[in-house]
Order: sequence, then structure tokens, then C-alpha cells
Amino acid sequence: MTKLSGKVALVTGAGRGIGQAIAVKLASEGASIVLNDLDEGPAGETVAAIEALGNIRGGAAEVCLGDVTADDFADRFVGAAVERFGGIDIIVNNAGYTWDGVIQKSTDPQWEAMLAVHLTAPFRILRAASEFIRAAAKREAEAGEPVHRKVVNISSISGICGNAGQVNYAAAKAGVVGMTKALAKEWGRYRVNVNCVAFGLIDTRLTRPRGAEDHIVAMPGSNDKPGAEIRMGIPAEAHQAIVAATPLGRAGTPEDAANAVYLLCTPESDFITGQLVMATGGFMY
Repeated sequence: MTKLSGKVALVTGAGRGIGQAIAVKLASEGASIVLNDLDEGPAGETVAAIEALGNIRGGAAEVCLGDVTADDFADRFVGAAVERFGGIDIIVNNAGYTWDGVIQKSTDPQWEAMLAVHLTAPFRILRAASEFIRAAAKREAEAGEPVHRKVVNISSISGICGNAGQVNYAAAKAGVVGMTKALAKEWGRYRVNVNCVAFGLIDTRLTRPRGAEDHIVAMPGSNDKPGAEIRMGIPAEAHQAIVAATPLGRAGTPEDAANAVYLLCTPESDFITGQLVMATGGFMY
């Protein structure tokens, strides 16, 4: 029996990198996954990885494509879990990206985009899930069969310590910590453990040493305007400096990140809530 057998997990931004690793890890422990990504191709790759686990270990997978900042996304995402799998047990708010710039060169759209994807989108998803969670918790309590559910919000060391050139991202990720702690107090009565993981340097396309060809397009959000092109990665010198200052002597892998999230989804975390876990290899600014 795997630890998450029979559980239903929602994971945003699960087509690549950390999100994909989280989805596969939770599935490998038996959870059925509702996964989100902007693009059908990467989402399909995650589904294939989950299906490759086989029925003995892995759960099933359902895809909910789309921009997490869209007005209708949260209801679609939560609805997909309830309609396909009949419930919600785990929510991982992972989707995001960076759009850096020193404050004097930052635009309102840069600021608003980071708040939208990192803070408003998780808020809307959790709000949309609240009706199911409250009703389920009441039924389970009346039946004498209480169930613990898990929320894991993803923050960053930038949201804890700040980082030059990331006023927008740091503010949004700091907000995630505050939201986590407040919701842990609200949802304790429903036996929902609400925690947060802040990552340090995890090697993904957003944080690897920068190449000239590496770009993404910012999520357009609700204004339906074409997204701005954003260069991915960080300067090679900065990457080397962070690795050198990390006590474990390396950058983290997406699997390292997924393992930290998984810990807070297991039954062993049933008495842990409102906490911030730093998965940084010991690195601090």
C-alpha cells in the first residue's frame, strides 16, 4: 500500500520542471493527479510519465489546460478533480515564472503579472476548493471518519530574504507565506494542513545558466493582450556563486523539490500546519 493511495492531488504548472516532478512523485505514491499546464505537449509528457508508473504504483491523471491567472481557471480546475475523481485531498500551488527588473525599470504589467500568477491564482484555487472541503469535512466528522487534507503552497528564498531585481517576485512569494499561515488557522477546523515550501536554487529552465535562445512568453492574464517575451535563466556567474555558497555544494534537482513537497502530503505531516519549510540546500542570502 502506497502512502497516497486513494488520494486526489491537484498540481499547477505540472508540464515541466518542479511541477512535473511533483505530479510524478505524488502519483508514484498512489495519488490520482489533476495536472495543469499552459501547453498540451508538456502536459501530455507528464501524463505519459505517470502512466509509465503502472497501475500498481501510479494513480490516474487528468489534464486541465490553461492559464492559472484566467478568471475561470480555478473553478475549472477544482471541477475537474471533483468530476473525474470525486474529491480533493491535496492541492499544490506551483505554477509560476519570473519577470525580473530593478524597480526603476519595472513596469506595472511586470508587477501585476507576478502577483497574479504567484498569489492571486493560488488564492482563487483555494477559494474555489473551499466549498467541497468544508462540506466533506462536515460529512466525515459526522460519520466519525475524519480525513486530513493537504495544501502545499510554493514560495521562494527570494520571498523570505529578498533578492535584488525581484521586487515583484519577492513581494508575491512573501505574500504566499502570509496566505499560508492565515489559511492554516482558518482551515484547521476542517483538518486541512496548510504549509509552504520555499525553494532555493533548483535547476530548471528558469534558473539554469542563461543561453541566448532561452525565452518564455509572459501569461497574458485577463487583459487578453499578447504576453511579453521574457528571457529565461540567470547569468552563469550568479549560478556558480549560489552553488558555491550552498552548504550542500550543489543546486537542487526538480526531484529534490518534489520530495520536499511530498513530505508535507504524507500522513506523517498530520500535526504540521502553518509552517514554512526551506528547501535550499542550506543556502541563505
